[in-house]
Amino acid sequence: MYDIIPLEPRLQRRCAKLVESHLQAMQSVASGIHAVGSAAEAFACTQGAYRFLNNDRVGLSQLAQQAIDLGRQEASQACDQYVLVVHDWSQLMYPEHTSKQDRTALSSRKVPEGYELQTALLVSDRGGSPLAPVVMSLRAADGVHCSRTTYVRKPLSPLDELDPTMTFVEQQNLPLPLVHIIDAEADSVAHYREWSTRSGRLFVVRADDRYADFSGKERKFSAIHQELREQDAFRQTREVRYHGRRAQQWVGEAPITLTRDGQRNRPNSNDRQRVPGPPLPLRLVITEVRDDSGQRLAVWYLLTNVGEEVDAATIALWYYWRWQIEKYFKLLKSAGANVEMWQQDTAGAIARRLWIASLACTTVWQLARSTHPQADEARRFLASLSGRQMKRKTPFTMPAMLAGMWVLLAMLDALENYTVDQLRNFAAVALPYRTGPPK
Repeated sequence: MYDIIPLEPRLQRRCAKLVESHLQAMQSVASGIHAVGSAAEAFACTQGAYRFLNNDRVGLSQLAQQAIDLGRQEASQACDQYVLVVHDWSQLMYPEHTSKQDRTALSSRKVPEGYELQTALLVSDRGGSPLAPVVMSLRAADGVHCSRTTYVRKPLSPLDELDPTMTFVEQQNLPLPLVHIIDAEADSVAHYREWSTRSGRLFVVRADDRYADFSGKERKFSAIHQELREQDAFRQTREVRYHGRRAQQWVGEAPITLTRDGQRNRPNSNDRQRVPGPPLPLRLVITEVRDDSGQRLAVWYLLTNVGEEVDAATIALWYYWRWQIEKYFKLLKSAGANVEMWQQDTAGAIARRLWIASLACTTVWQLARSTHPQADEARRFLASLSGRQMKRKTPFTMPAMLAGMWVLLAMLDALENYTVDQLRNFAAVALPYRTGPPK
């Protein structure tokens, strides 16, 4: 751990202004920093944003601390027994941004150059709502721009990045025990054993169809799955949405033990070393998503060391809520901040702006989760201001609220600086066909 020096007051005010400027869903043709207020302030806002995002005194750890503090506060109110920590990776692709000379090679064959973003997002165990990101790392050609450190560090393999990230989140004095939720990229026996040695560390990971000991025999998960089906061991737990369609979630469980050696998989290092280790008992939770006719739409093999006090249906639900981080990435990209159109030239500036945009996202998440008597009306109002089309019976979406928040801020700024009669006169000049001549 290291001491984090807070931003000086002037930079705190600039940060708050930038967060407000990101309370909108940006268009690909207008993805720059927007000024809240009059057009006369636009240049000053753009200049101030450039200085802030390229200021070495603005550390990623300082920006992250604001999100961590907010996440700690929200977790104490929005979680019941655990705080879920969802980990995932997303590629930021800039194939034509040649001014970004610190782009690095990506795994995507179609777009070979850009940056790789790794994020840890806090999620509520009560309703699956996102709370706040607490760690972000952006891999570039010069190294990793990471909120856990005060310097640009050397990259680790994606899986080796997880343990220090988990450790950092566990040191943030969150109010409840943590459960780390990760997709199939983290299916690694060697890492399961490593994480299980950390005191109190709990995880849920989607696994591939691997081998494990079950009932005294080594069998593949698919064979265990079939046996549970034959024993009618699955039970229907809840209705879910699968690719926008109504579906049913069915869950079965089996105790298994991982006995085979692990294997390292470190890209670009040719490290495929076998890693032996002791037998590791885990719970295998098998989730089926079925349509109304009973046809299977998806199957997930989930491995967890969470105790039996949490039933299999809850474990399956927690993994289902992992999709919140995918929605978060979408909000940063095409549905909101349009990160892949940003014009900042360096990974450091992009990483700072990512934290600014993320703080804007947390503001929208707070309103989406609010139980204030007027919160529902406020959510609908922002959605109506956005002009976004939504599905029938959907009162609001996160991108719509993000866009509506910007319009609301602009309205408030106008009302604070002009009288209603002045605004009507402006409208008469700008829209004479609608309002008639100015007074």
